[in-house]
Amino acid sequence: MGKPTGFMDYKRQTAEAAAPLERIKNFDEFHTPLPKEEQQEQGARCMACGVPFCQSGMEIMGMTSGCPLHNLVPEWNDLVYTGNWEQAYSRLKKTNNFPEFTARVCPALCEAACTCGNYGDAVSVKENEFGIIENAYEQGFAKARPPKVRTGKKVAVIGSGPAGLAAADQLNKRGHLVTVYERDDRVGGLLMYGIPNMKLEKHVVERKVKIMEEEGVQFLTGINVGKDVKAAKLLNDYDRVILACGAKAPRDIKAPGRDAKGIYFAVDFLAATTKSLLDSELKDNKYVSAKGKRVVIIGGGDTGNDCVGTSIRHGAASVAQLEMMPKAPDARAENNPWPEWPKVCKTDYGQEEAIAVFGHDPRIYQTTVKEFLKDKNGKLCGLVTVKLEGRKDEKTGRMVMAEVPGSEHKMDADLVLIAAGFLGAEKYVADAFGVALNERTNVKTETGHYATEVKDVFTAGDMHRGQSLVVWAIREGREAAREVDESLMGYTNLKV
Repeated sequence: MGKPTGFMDYKRQTAEAAAPLERIKNFDEFHTPLPKEEQQEQGARCMACGVPFCQSGMEIMGMTSGCPLHNLVPEWNDLVYTGNWEQAYSRLKKTNNFPEFTARVCPALCEAACTCGNYGDAVSVKENEFGIIENAYEQGFAKARPPKVRTGKKVAVIGSGPAGLAAADQLNKRGHLVTVYERDDRVGGLLMYGIPNMKLEKHVVERKVKIMEEEGVQFLTGINVGKDVKAAKLLNDYDRVILACGAKAPRDIKAPGRDAKGIYFAVDFLAATTKSLLDSELKDNKYVSAKGKRVVIIGGGDTGNDCVGTSIRHGAASVAQLEMMPKAPDARAENNPWPEWPKVCKTDYGQEEAIAVFGHDPRIYQTTVKEFLKDKNGKLCGLVTVKLEGRKDEKTGRMVMAEVPGSEHKMDADLVLIAAGFLGAEKYVADAFGVALNERTNVKTETGHYATEVKDVFTAGDMHRGQSLVVWAIREGREAAREVDESLMGYTNLKV
């Protein structure tokens, strides 16, 4: 355990963020890590409590409490406190293939379930994870370690997001020959083009991919499996295939005027900005610019927030973010006790920046679009919104958000970004391999398994479970790899 009185002796500290008006001048990550000595003090705050919910990853009231990867949080917190950084890295890597990603983009389910957080401030688990992995790179602990023995078995992984990378990493460590196919021009999937630079700089992704290449994983980019390469060829060339293509079918807003010019899906807006940034520092103009535009973002989740931050960096004239649901409470409600995930209002980095730039929170709650307005040239010029309220559906008995009669309101808008979530897997990939989809349009498997109904074809990640967190994608990739390994070898020694 950490220092017996650590949680009383030391206050919670996290990396300092650059001021909003300063950080919007670029697309760089904007947190300054704690010095190593202060990081060790943060490790001292972890008490290795008798029931460490931080690593449980259990479902409580339909929400995940603690880390889905079952990270050995108390163990490596103690190792950070005592200065055993290499051993801390070893324990961290036993459960997490990519702490360099989760330490940056995970919402820290572990901290929400921390016992210290029930009475005060949670242990800064995410910060400690960041300290461990970045120190490992600095000290050479995270160098490539190719497998000493190869099995001769060949596996194709379709998709290089966190699930595909995790599956590839695990199977390569086992000694199988792994090839990862990616339709984009760079490896990383969601990590490369779905998450903005200010949350995850792309050299961090490239650094890890380079190590995986040195360990023997082959990456083939610019290949759209199902279109450029037939599924039959892959099934002939490889012993097993894992589909990890994500849940990339965006949910649309079906309202009059949807065909107006100036309406984009958030995922396309964010991806184009990142690609242009990497290719030319935005000089090629091959992206949808929000500069000088009145931007309306439909969707209040993480992707919507990323659109807020990106639009502000473009130089938007104004930014509004429509959220269907009511504002969450600022503190836990009595019916949302620890260690449940706290359903409280979170003001994220993009919203902080909007407040600093425009003087108010961009979110407009309990509101949706009823109509898109366009000018005589078919260009978007505004929209009609309507207020929503919770009502019980007479047929199902469930609470639904229904329109409030007479609450229509006109808003000016030059650019609308739809960040309303995703519906599931893109059908053409599933059709190419002949795998079935379930009612949620995710690839169908037996509950708790990753093998599809098609022989030698497996699936993992958002394509399997639906839109979710990076940490869940990594877990799915690890579990799928274990199942694939067992099918190839008759047994498996891969850990989950």
